[in-house]
Amino acid sequence: MIREPVVAGQFYPAEAGELKKMIASMVDKKATSENVIGLVSPHAGYIYSGAVAAAVMSRVKIKDTVVIMGPNHTGMGKAFAIMTDGTWRTPLGDVEIDSELAKKILESSEYLEEDSGAHRFEHSIEVQLPILQYFRQDFKLVPIVLSYADGEVYKEIGGRIAAAIKNLKRQAIIIASSDMTHYESQSSAQYKDEQAIEAILGLDADRLLRRIGELNITMCGYAPAVGLITAARALGAGKAELVKYQTSGDTTGDYSSVVGYAGIIIKKYRMSPMVRLAKEAVDAYIRKGETMPPPHKLVPRMKKQAGVFVSIHKFGQLRGCIGTFEPSRDNVAQEIIANAISSATRDPRFPPVVAAELDDLEYSVDVLTQPELVKDKSRLDPRKYGVIVECGYRKGLLLPDLEGVDSVEQQVEICRQKAGIMPYEPIDLYRFEVKRYK
Repeated sequence: MIREPVVAGQFYPAEAGELKKMIASMVDKKATSENVIGLVSPHAGYIYSGAVAAAVMSRVKIKDTVVIMGPNHTGMGKAFAIMTDGTWRTPLGDVEIDSELAKKILESSEYLEEDSGAHRFEHSIEVQLPILQYFRQDFKLVPIVLSYADGEVYKEIGGRIAAAIKNLKRQAIIIASSDMTHYESQSSAQYKDEQAIEAILGLDADRLLRRIGELNITMCGYAPAVGLITAARALGAGKAELVKYQTSGDTTGDYSSVVGYAGIIIKKYRMSPMVRLAKEAVDAYIRKGETMPPPHKLVPRMKKQAGVFVSIHKFGQLRGCIGTFEPSRDNVAQEIIANAISSATRDPRFPPVVAAELDDLEYSVDVLTQPELVKDKSRLDPRKYGVIVECGYRKGLLLPDLEGVDSVEQQVEICRQKAGIMPYEPIDLYRFEVKRYK
């Protein structure tokens, strides 16, 4: 099947020479291209959003395969539609679908369905292709369009994309095709878009979903953005950067009703020795049944004694978290190994991790300071301090800066519940700080 262009001559020039000239006028010729996991790029007509799309793609090394997720504007076809065979045509040439990767994603996802109908008249993927082709001609494509659903659907799809890329060892980048706020004043659009962009830069899919709902942000591609964040985190993302933001008002001069456009890149992080040790400990235990010894050469911060918590996430959801309030072993390295294995296999809230999951897991390691007794709640801060609530031999601990825990009262109540301490029982409060490694 050849998917013919449907917005050539409308959103961008239909003649190849004119199209190349237009893109060339918008790219950032001074930019240095980087290895990225993914990006957010707008999909309006090039006269409005092309400068943002060209700027963000100027910063990217186009890899062998580009997975593009776009919203379904037309309402046609399946709700969550992927094409696994065929070719997409633009005035700059044909782009072949990466059938192997697309089929791997499709077979693993509970929600995606094979469907070309949803793509036939949808522009959100098409408009990305000529700019990509300007930089590289021989890449392959995996096209996916997403309709409205619960956020967990988008996370599942993002997780399956990441797993398939890992499984096939594919050199790929992921694009979330999205415009931002639609048809509001410049000031309103900028404010709302800042809130959404901040969540994306924080690689926080839940925060993005919450702000979309609370602020009624008309970002058409928030579903692809949630999928991108989830996939990027599973692929080792640690940093996101806003490359360019503008609105249609910057083109038309009319700021009374604008559409916002943002270009964002997401890059990998360098795994800290603490996190690498947690990952290696779980891999060795699950794959071989072995408890690995600490490394022969320890970095200085692994040599000391401290309480340590190891948290494991899968597709953005908690998969296990166990730790020690105070040091129970000779050094931090031994605490990490023991608690990483316990988080993967002994957290009573979850079944033990199995080998098939290992490539989908993300780790963080929290090293605790010595708990400090405090006289009252005024000396607590849920963003800065973790809390220990103690009543006799019963203790409940909560780490700081947790999503959804915004008050000291919430911290203390959760700790009471964990330890089985009734509301009327007297308690001692302790605070501690953590150094968090991701």
